[in-house]
Amino acid sequence: MRFSIIIPILNEEKNILPLVKLIKSNIKKVLYEVIFVDDNSKDKSKFILKKIKGNNISYIIRKKKRDLTQSCIDGIKKSRYENIVIMDGDLQHHPECLEKMIKFYIEKNSSFLIGTRKFSKNEGLSFLRRLSSLSLIFLINLMLKKKTKDPMSGFFILKKKIFYKVKKKLYGKGFKILFDILYNLESSIKIQDYKIKFRKRNFEHSKMNFIVLYHIIIMIFIKFLKRERN
Repeated sequence: MRFSIIIPILNEEKNILPLVKLIKSNIKKVLYEVIFVDDNSKDKSKFILKKIKGNNISYIIRKKKRDLTQSCIDGIKKSRYENIVIMDGDLQHHPECLEKMIKFYIEKNSSFLIGTRKFSKNEGLSFLRRLSSLSLIFLINLMLKKKTKDPMSGFFILKKKIFYKVKKKLYGKGFKILFDILYNLESSIKIQDYKIKFRKRNFEHSKMNFIVLYHIIIMIFIKFLKRERN
């Protein structure tokens, strides 16, 4: 199997090189490419990306309005391989977990695998992030059919063909592309969960804010209304 690892980033100059090094040291038994999608960072991220570009590492610099979902979509469009990995560029999604997820994905012949967080106090989430995530998951499960333990995850693997089947139906904006894809899927597609250790950020800070929450809540209600009409 071959994997395209899409990593959307914004102002992650201190994490890019360590992340590349960890991916190279952990992912050895499969063919892969890494595509960084930089949302027009204001730090030195762009200069670092230019230096590390190689045969299996490339990058995109987005000049449009900053948007994580659109960054992931742009990365998928550029990808070469049939299996897509979406992961954060801040080392909270560790390549050691990615190695285990890829192994599980191959062994179980998966088509959609989600790295699910445990939401315990010793995980890499602040109290407010943990509270907001759990509240949103509760709302999703209340209004929509439960499909995974963590529809707010940003760490998952799926077949590229699945993305293209739902692409035209996506809300296509905001912070949570996984949720957007999940609730446009056909019921026949099996979703599998894989518990991960969500690590603390070493540098910078979370991109979660009220605009992000606004788009998530809008998405929830749009998908709820669509379900009620069908």
